[in-house]
Amino acid sequence: MKSLSTYNTDDRRWNAVVGREQSADECFYYAVMTTGIFCRPSCSSKLPNRENVEYFISSQDAQASGYQPCKKCKPTGTTVNEEVEQKIIKACRIIENSNTVPKLVDLAKELGLSPYYFHRLFKKVVGITPKQFASGHRSRRLSNSLKSRESITEAFYDAGFSSSSGVYNKNQDQLSMKPKEYRAGGVGFTIHYGVAECILGWIIIAATDRGICAIEFGDDPAMLPRQLQDRFPKATVTKAGSGFTSLIEEVVKFIKAPQDNFNLPLDIQGTAFQQQVWNILRQIEPGQTMSYTEVAEKIGNPNAVRAVATACASNKLAVVIPCHRVISKDGKLSGYRWGVERKKLLLDNEKIER
Repeated sequence: MKSLSTYNTDDRRWNAVVGREQSADECFYYAVMTTGIFCRPSCSSKLPNRENVEYFISSQDAQASGYQPCKKCKPTGTTVNEEVEQKIIKACRIIENSNTVPKLVDLAKELGLSPYYFHRLFKKVVGITPKQFASGHRSRRLSNSLKSRESITEAFYDAGFSSSSGVYNKNQDQLSMKPKEYRAGGVGFTIHYGVAECILGWIIIAATDRGICAIEFGDDPAMLPRQLQDRFPKATVTKAGSGFTSLIEEVVKFIKAPQDNFNLPLDIQGTAFQQQVWNILRQIEPGQTMSYTEVAEKIGNPNAVRAVATACASNKLAVVIPCHRVISKDGKLSGYRWGVERKKLLLDNEKIER
């Protein structure tokens, strides 16, 4: 659950309302002046005009100001959403306490849900699938086991891998840096980087010991390491050795001729909502595009168009998480973190390669 400090400005609260963030429930409530009703941030009611909204820390404060509780989200009592969240938390604990990765069917049965419904709820609440959550947890267990076990093989099995080949599966994204650690500036993390040229100018690729954490473009190669350090001010940022060359070559090659899948591990940092958006982006094939509205509909929040745009702008893994493939509803190219001209070049190149 997120804390009150996460939503300490009206902009953050409004973004949570637009994104219908369940994690914001119980952190604050919003009231609509024109209707006299107050709701939870995750309420599915029609999105009000921002100028008609005010916020309260508690439901009691909202009621004291004359607002009535919404009949949909029931902000004064326990909701179905909260019950669902408790079930998903229980599933997370089961995964964390299991020596092997539990089967989806078994997890769903434990919670009294159908496998399909459980999978959909888990992804909605956590932002990633049960399999991705288990993968990230096993990676963290492996890291701890490698520090305490003399035998590498024993560490593999302690972490829940059935064989050493599973450890080196490059198709599994790693989620090692938690959002709070990322917001803390990467304290305690070591990040290696390399700078190279590509079809879009200069590029910096950075990675933790779990995977690539940043791919960014720039015009001045000398400025890119400084920007990386600014992003992770408390991390140890150091230039990588020759062993990093093959990773750089893979990324540059992918940018020039993107495939449907990027087969190197990623260290993704982001909120549950951002990860929902980024997962949709990675399903867009090279040479294809999708509007911000379509992405919002894909994640089940059709009114979260602005929040989707914000998630795209927050992406730090250029091309690998292809936010450049998201355009305006009218077909025009909109803003891009690394410049609209680069966005156009990427899309034009992908059409040619396709």
